Amino acid sequence: AEETWRVGAETLKSIWLLLRGEGRRDEIGGPLRIAALSGQVAAAGVAQLISFIAVLSVNLGLLNLLPIPVLDGGHLVFYALEAVWRRPVPKRVQELGLKAGLMLILALFVFATWNDLDSLGILKWVSRLFG
Repeated sequence: AEETWRVGAETLKSIWLLLRGEGRRDEIGGPLRIAALSGQVAAAGVAQLISFIAVLSVNLGLLNLLPIPVLDGGHLVFYALEAVWRRPVPKRVQELGLKAGLMLILALFVFATWNDLDSLGILKWVSRLFG
């Protein structure tokens, strides 16, 4: 429980620093970096792999709770607004929020994948191939 709390606090701190422009953008990784790290951690042993999976689960869980409409946190915001207003959020507002949230998540996915390709040296390889 203490380790989960520590990992969660570090994750939130990193997100806050990124939002303020003080974090390192090259630390954002996507599926390729997760796969590469999984292989490295698995080679270190089962205990390290289980710990890595736990850290990854906490990170993904916290990211899912961000108040972005397409994520669970965004739905919770809509529910809270509905509770305060005592009526549902207008469908048009929900639709626009979901579209904006989806665009944000897709942009983050593209950025993370770009970082993955860069950190794995694939971008340099492609550049040398065509350049």
